[in-house]
Amino acid sequence: MTAENYRFKIGMFECIVVSDGTFAYPHPAQMFFANAPKERLAQHLRSHGLDPIQWDQYISPYPSLLINTAQHLVLVDTGAGDFAPTTGKLMPNLSAAGITAAQIDTVILTHGHPDHIGGNLDNEGKPAFPNARYVMWQEEWNFWTTGPDLSSLPVDDHLKQVILNFADKCLPPLKPRLDLIDRESAILPGIQAIAAPGHTPGHMALSISSNDEQLLAIVDTVLHPIHLEQPEWYSAVDLLPDKTVATRHRLLKRAVEEQALVFAYHFPAPGLGHIIQKEKTWQWQPLETS
Repeated sequence: MTAENYRFKIGMFECIVVSDGTFAYPHPAQMFFANAPKERLAQHLRSHGLDPIQWDQYISPYPSLLINTAQHLVLVDTGAGDFAPTTGKLMPNLSAAGITAAQIDTVILTHGHPDHIGGNLDNEGKPAFPNARYVMWQEEWNFWTTGPDLSSLPVDDHLKQVILNFADKCLPPLKPRLDLIDRESAILPGIQAIAAPGHTPGHMALSISSNDEQLLAIVDTVLHPIHLEQPEWYSAVDLLPDKTVATRHRLLKRAVEEQALVFAYHFPAPGLGHIIQKEKTWQWQPLETS
């Protein structure tokens, strides 16, 4: 493992968590746990070694997932691009892993937030992966390309505008090479789309399986390990909170039942681990890496 890339296998599939950089979220307690009662939140933060007063930022990795199935080279999400000075490192880190943009034949976009679509285009505004088809959930594409309404989000207007600007810039140029899906189905052999609405209307999770091994990419279904312990606490950017909570219960239960390796986008790098049952909720068990 390096700070940029982490290699692992799922059955016969060669996988790499490829870093696009990091981003420091200010006021993380308000951002991640928008509806949490203050006293209970303070208790949980302390149990994770966090001071409720002093915790003023959360440095999140922004990882893309590369999957080599032997027949296909698949990239899940494209990072944040020029979102911040600390992002936009996907291409050099792919190159460091021996991968060129032209080799990737499928790009799966799990949802339309800037940190997942910001690397869609090159400096000329053309698709950054010239030989790839792009895959997105139909409802997600429709939402972001038809005047999305973010008025319900308890975040400032500047952040809302940034989110809208990225969708407006990074999605429309993909349309000629876009495949839209509207049901849980195989995107490619061994890569299954899973409906995971709530964070956004068409947020998508993935099941990646080979030789009886499975990776469950839950993406932004949860943003912090505390969400496993308190799945009813939603974030300030979860557009549909009730659906977010329902999706969490369904996918976290599935992860335990299937004993899947789990990929959680915003968890400490490389974002891989297992979800274990803890009484009526769950707990994160990070993958031991060296």
